[in-house]
Amino acid sequence: MNVFHELGWRGLVYGASEGVEQYLAENRATLYIGFDPTAASLHVGSLLPIMSLARMQRAGHRPIALVGGGTGLIGDPSGKTQERQLLSAEQVEENCRGIREQLARFLDFESKTSPARLLNNAEWLTSISLVEFLREIGKYFTVNYMLAKESVRSRLAQEDGISYTEFSYLLLQSYDFLVLHDRYGCTLQMGGSDQWGNITAGAELIRRLRQGRAYGLVCPLVTTAGGVKFGKTEAGAVWLDAALTSPYRFYQFWLNTADDDVARYLKYFTWLGEDEIMELEAAQRAAPSERPAQRRLAREVTALVHGETAAERAVRSSAVLFGGQIDDLGAADVLEIFDDVPSSRLAGGRLSGEGAALVDLMVESGLAASKGAARRLIRDGGAYVNNRRAADERLRLRGGDLVDGRLLILRKGQKSYHLLTVGDDADAREPR
Repeated sequence: MNVFHELGWRGLVYGASEGVEQYLAENRATLYIGFDPTAASLHVGSLLPIMSLARMQRAGHRPIALVGGGTGLIGDPSGKTQERQLLSAEQVEENCRGIREQLARFLDFESKTSPARLLNNAEWLTSISLVEFLREIGKYFTVNYMLAKESVRSRLAQEDGISYTEFSYLLLQSYDFLVLHDRYGCTLQMGGSDQWGNITAGAELIRRLRQGRAYGLVCPLVTTAGGVKFGKTEAGAVWLDAALTSPYRFYQFWLNTADDDVARYLKYFTWLGEDEIMELEAAQRAAPSERPAQRRLAREVTALVHGETAAERAVRSSAVLFGGQIDDLGAADVLEIFDDVPSSRLAGGRLSGEGAALVDLMVESGLAASKGAARRLIRDGGAYVNNRRAADERLRLRGGDLVDGRLLILRKGQKSYHLLTVGDDADAREPR
């Protein structure tokens, strides 16, 4: 596979060292990308570098995922307008453990021909003394050279400037490249376009100290068509850890991709080929309201991150909002799916004996203005209980009608929902 061509048509080559295309075509390269351990989980903004490593491995190259356990104690100023809060060594180590598990979903660490490696730069950065580092590394960098880097220049323009701690980050990352070059024959560093200055500094250090040739290749920073930073939502970051962002919410994030972004994201974040993506683009133009490209994108990425079973469940859960079956869903799934709809509590005793009249519940939930209006709605086929049409205006609901023994979903027409949580279960959400 011509991996440079593959990255090129996917729009993933923002900048590259001279000669890197030929080098990759003629050699089995060892390359690396660094991952910031500022949280116990990676987020969707990390998916592009993860997929880049995975694409390189599929092309026969040897990827190294470098977790910044050492540099994470310092903080990278690239792309930041203010200094990061420094983490403790214990926090960094805990975060590294979570990141290792997530990277293992994408990279093959057992390959016979091009195994991936997972390394932590704390191994060498926390064992070298300051004097030794300044003697062996610092003397090869002038302050003028460091001030010329965009990551430093942009911070100097801010009112708070940049601390010496973060100013030193470029030297530390350059040292990473040198260590990986010496120990593993690493000749290529990849990353986002904001890392270009750090990457070229490392390549220059290798040239000076080892008289060797090293390369850089950077991808674009991902934004929406409107210029908003990718992965940022009103609810915060979209995490790869299912405990922080559920597979259903993860799927919804991708399903809500704008039409102007979806083709680009299919190229960035899936394994689909060029012809198949072009077909999805055509289908999207022909029937934009059906969102075929977004559905495929959401399905593919959710399966990559959370597995086929979780992806299929997310697809079924998403369909519930459009009248799909609820039978195989638990209360936790339903509460999440209907998180944004009006809700109220219903005393469990009302479902015993003769049960509660659907007409009364439709009025109490605000789905009907009066009992007469509720009856007409039922006669006209516009009333639903748990996404099943209610045909009898005399229908009474009992405990056996509850989802998972706790919930009732009432619906008027196609989109007007009301969620009833039954009983005094502390886990049920408050009415609204």
